[in-house]
Amino acid sequence: MKHVYPFAALVGQDDMKQALLIAAVDPLIGGVLVFGDRGTGKSTAVRSLAALLPSMQAVKSCPYQCDPGQPVGACPHCKGLKRRQSMTVAVPVVDLPLGATEDRVLGALDLQKALREGVKAFEPGLLARAHRGFLYVDEVNLLEDHLVDLLLDVAASGENLIEREGLSLRHPARFVLVGSGNPEEGELRPQLLDRFGLSVDVRTPKDLETRLEVLRRRDAFDQDAAAFCSNYEPQQQALRAMILKARGMLASVLLPESVMRFIAQLCMKLGTDGLRGELGLMRAARALSAMRDCAETRVQEVIDVAPSVLSHRLRRDPLEESAGASVIARALRDMA
Repeated sequence: MKHVYPFAALVGQDDMKQALLIAAVDPLIGGVLVFGDRGTGKSTAVRSLAALLPSMQAVKSCPYQCDPGQPVGACPHCKGLKRRQSMTVAVPVVDLPLGATEDRVLGALDLQKALREGVKAFEPGLLARAHRGFLYVDEVNLLEDHLVDLLLDVAASGENLIEREGLSLRHPARFVLVGSGNPEEGELRPQLLDRFGLSVDVRTPKDLETRLEVLRRRDAFDQDAAAFCSNYEPQQQALRAMILKARGMLASVLLPESVMRFIAQLCMKLGTDGLRGELGLMRAARALSAMRDCAETRVQEVIDVAPSVLSHRLRRDPLEESAGASVIARALRDMA
């Protein structure tokens, strides 16, 4: 059995961990973008999240992991079933390689069935496998334009439409998009950047003790992964329980008028385009409130998530050297 580095054992990078947990609590948040230096734990954190997530119920034998409790919007496979049997499965976390072909991403004609049985059958792609889970793109800023266009279409509709090779079908494809990359290697297309609900920057730790602790834990994991994971299992279980509880109370968390006013005023002060900033702040602050077991969202939750929700939505001024987080912090100080 291959062991995955525990999410609870990650050292530092609190903004990244908080953003990933918020996306796990509320998948409608719009995905997470993690940009920063190489070797700062970006990929490790995403793969650790996969091992942390609580299991889910899916229709047995369904290639799209459809929810047995949600008959509306069922896939082509589930629409033909008279009786749905359910099973417990792990939440999918699917890697989208940079060199992936459209057939692999979208799905294509199953050639083996076509040649062997003479029937046209659909072979699901990566988007089908990622339904109800996470789609992870490492070096997302290097993704080819035609794949970016595909992701934008599916992210907007929540469905994958296939019209090719004599096939015509659609299936649900709702997933949390997680991208990571190094900004030195290229910019992300604005259309795709806008689709991410949260964006965080990660940097190499500057203090000695943090760096030493990373080395100690990684060495312990490499020496005996089973024992290391066992030591962190109580903390992993506590995180899973927190995610489940936060999901359950999310819809009931109140958002006072005063907090909504604060959100709108902050976005106006920062000059963010459109209303995605406000909507993202509302969702992220509510999810964070649920994670903190608060029945009502406070201004503090808005302040805590504002940098990750708004930093990538600020207009870029070539004469402005301040980073997005600094601009947001200054605006919050002015409003205090």
